[in-house]
Amino acid sequence: MSSVEEHLTTRRAAGLFDFSFMGLYEFHEKPSIQRLQTRDLSALEPGRAAYTLLLNPDGSVFNDATVWNMGADRWWLFTGRPTDIAWLGTAVRNRSGEHAILALQGPASGTVLARLIGADAVRGLRYFHFVEHSDMLIARLGYSGELGYELLVPAPRERQLRQALLDAGDRRLRECSFAAADSLRIEAGYVLFDREIDGRANPRELGLDRLVSDRSRTFGMSRKLVGLEILGREAGADLPVARVTSECDSPTLGKRIALGYVAAGARPEDFVRLDDGRFARIAQRPFYDPGKQLPRAAPL
Repeated sequence: MSSVEEHLTTRRAAGLFDFSFMGLYEFHEKPSIQRLQTRDLSALEPGRAAYTLLLNPDGSVFNDATVWNMGADRWWLFTGRPTDIAWLGTAVRNRSGEHAILALQGPASGTVLARLIGADAVRGLRYFHFVEHSDMLIARLGYSGELGYELLVPAPRERQLRQALLDAGDRRLRECSFAAADSLRIEAGYVLFDREIDGRANPRELGLDRLVSDRSRTFGMSRKLVGLEILGREAGADLPVARVTSECDSPTLGKRIALGYVAAGARPEDFVRLDDGRFARIAQRPFYDPGKQLPRAAPL
């Protein structure tokens, strides 16, 4: 199956992605993890997760992450890189590689999961919450812009869980590549480390300053991250320049799209010139499901 077919299967039914490469770090003191990331954890109850940012001393974003309250003053932090341990310091236990992390994404993902854990458990799991089922942790979140779940089991159980999900999928579920994950997240407007998170952009420039709970912190904005519809023609030299960070042929929308940086004063529908001379128009971000309602939709 091609990455385009994988992408469309996830949009129409369900896709299964392997995110076991992610970094997982455990903290045993809330102050230790509180000062490392931007969300106020005082209201984050056990069984809940939050999307957050890790900032450099100058206010630029080092990486994005999710923080999970595991209860009993135990906290998990997930990032996209196991090498982030060098940045996090010593007050942390590196648990990267201990778990298999499979992402079940798409409108049929709730139906597939219900065949493993029951319909009531699926209906009861809210967005950015997680539960334990036997030796499996199940979180309702994802990176596709669809209804979805991330499932964690001890690494030796990965093959067993994968097969159980495929069997429960009854031909509606397909294993998918990172190429499909990338085009799905570009359509959904999600950022990626080493792309949009380039080590220089601050939360405001990324459009993520809502994740900084300390409102006394302020950030300048010399540029901003936007969606771009690539039109393909050679552009005039007098147009403002946009720097593309990620792009793809959108299987859902049937056009070439991108994420990229433009000047802070640029507006939707403005035309810009890309670094390579192509012509583009600033588009709404996200391209897909602008209200971001699908991840919060009823699972069954």
